[in-house]
Amino acid sequence: MSQRVSYYEIAPEGMEMMMGMEKYTKGTAIERKLRELIKIRVSQINGCAFCLNMHTSDARKMGETEQRIYCVSAWGECEFYTEAEKVALELAEHVTLIPTKRVPDELYQRVREHYDEKQYVDLVLIINQINSWNRISIAMGNIATEK
Repeated sequence: MSQRVSYYEIAPEGMEMMMGMEKYTKGTAIERKLRELIKIRVSQINGCAFCLNMHTSDARKMGETEQRIYCVSAWGECEFYTEAEKVALELAEHVTLIPTKRVPDELYQRVREHYDEKQYVDLVLIINQINSWNRISIAMGNIATEK
């Protein structure tokens, strides 16, 4: 499969809005390695190879370990993620799979033990942003290539 549409050229205003949200999420208080782990986990769930390739590479460049990158799909069974990271990854799974998982009050309360209201909103925006990128990438036929 090759890229179907030059979407940055065809819809520059829409892509500018996507990039504006990307800029916002990068400026949040959410730790950058956690942002990348969230992007990796959501991209795994959505099956977006293009985004997985990009965000695993970005995570490595930030100094994230291979162990934590490889095991993020089984975060709940690992001792090398903090409780704050685990609850953020759990939230990412629930928001990504919202038709079946929802975001129960109990999960919200656990998230709030580690993150304030603004950080909760920012986590949800980060999760939604990568879900949007996954859907754009898959719909447009982006493929992962070797670097």
